Amino acid sequence: MTDYSGKTVIVTGGAKGIGEAVTRAFAQAGADVFCADVDTEAGAKMAAESEAAAGSITFVDADVSKASVCQALVHQAAAANGGVDILINNVGIQPLDSYLPAHEFPEETWDRIIAVNLKSGFLMTKYAVPEMMKRGGGVIVNTASVQGRQSMKGVPAYAASKGGMLSLTQQLALDYAEHNIRVLAVNPGTIETHLAVESVDGDLEALRSAAAAAHPIGRIGKPEEIATVMLFLCSDAASFMTGEYVNVDGGLMAKGAWAE
Repeated sequence: MTDYSGKTVIVTGGAKGIGEAVTRAFAQAGADVFCADVDTEAGAKMAAESEAAAGSITFVDADVSKASVCQALVHQAAAANGGVDILINNVGIQPLDSYLPAHEFPEETWDRIIAVNLKSGFLMTKYAVPEMMKRGGGVIVNTASVQGRQSMKGVPAYAASKGGMLSLTQQLALDYAEHNIRVLAVNPGTIETHLAVESVDGDLEALRSAAAAAHPIGRIGKPEEIATVMLFLCSDAASFMTGEYVNVDGGLMAKGAWAE
């Protein structure tokens, strides 16, 4: 495992699901991780793990769809160690009542999904990049989705947000390459998280069965498998990678038409 001792990492949506695994992985690798989430109970649990980690976990109650909150979060993280090295734009929502075609989709739900899933990535980058420049460089990794490449029925806002995140990843990579700041994205397939379980009315076995049938690799993904890829992308081993996305999807994109 790469040693991230002395590195300051921000993970949005960092207290549950993929974010929880990413927060834990960086802390175990020695980083000082700022875990931003709106779930204070889950956040307190993550912070409690700090004592057993090689690094540290600081929970910050933060709705990163708001500019002032993003600015304060970055400033808090930068003040701790004199800058920010890594930003993981992971936060994402797909409310159960948002599985609707566009002509039935509430405008306020559209605005909320775009704000959380996409605008937050812009805002966090806006405030984190100057702190990375102080360090002489950094890495930004965005959690996108296979649905940003090939979508399904009833998710217009989610698909737009993830497709937008992939395009934003490429654009930011061009803007900041000269500053030694790399920008990448990860496209998870179906991952065993609370969000995925909720989408099937809490039936975990049904979720696992459906994922096994859909993914060529024959099973659902684990949050830790996303975290492992992110640790690699943020390391010097991936130093010639920027503006790229990595599918961690059990073969869905290789398969093609996966969405029934």
